[in-house]
Amino acid sequence: MELQHFDGRSLTKSAVLSGFQLMNPIAPSDVIAVLNGERISFVLVGAYGLAGWTKVARATEDVDIIVAARHQKKAVRLLLAAFPQLEADDQEVVTRLRDRETHDVAIDVMKPNQQLFRVVFKHAELVRSERQEYRVPSLEMALAMKFAPMISLTRSDDKKHTDAADFIRMIRSNPEIDLEKLATLGELVYPDGGREIVEKVRQVRAGEKLNL
Repeated sequence: MELQHFDGRSLTKSAVLSGFQLMNPIAPSDVIAVLNGERISFVLVGAYGLAGWTKVARATEDVDIIVAARHQKKAVRLLLAAFPQLEADDQEVVTRLRDRETHDVAIDVMKPNQQLFRVVFKHAELVRSERQEYRVPSLEMALAMKFAPMISLTRSDDKKHTDAADFIRMIRSNPEIDLEKLATLGELVYPDGGREIVEKVRQVRAGEKLNL
């Protein structure tokens, strides 16, 4: 079923903005086409995957995808073949595909080995845009994926504030949030995280300041 509230046009707008600000960026539509061509199971996340919930397009330097564990190696192999200017930097939680010359990250192939990421495929929505189909996190999953880094003890303050801005925009742009489902996902971030994430939704709705 196609989403009623997710704005698929935001991906296109974000890709256009990225094209103005970056040298030869890889378009998310090209990544989607490569993976769909081989029926790779993935969810588009990051700025491109959440733009339809924030309703605010913005430039980003890379394409972020979470790929099912069984398709990880194949997805990396396909993307390297499609974009030979990239090389793989395999890490514990992500395989970063970097430009061979600049070493800038162009694609992040994220591994579903974090508790929250393991359930993303159960909390994903189908989007039809630009004659393609792809999955993005559900609204509640998108909020949880911003909540996790937003409260992280190791994330830098500047990135936390970017996360918080996205979190606030999603709440303000989407009044119909399933708070029960959101609380369940919040518990996957940390014990009692469900209570905190629901409280932060209340704070945003009440116009109160979020404490990070």
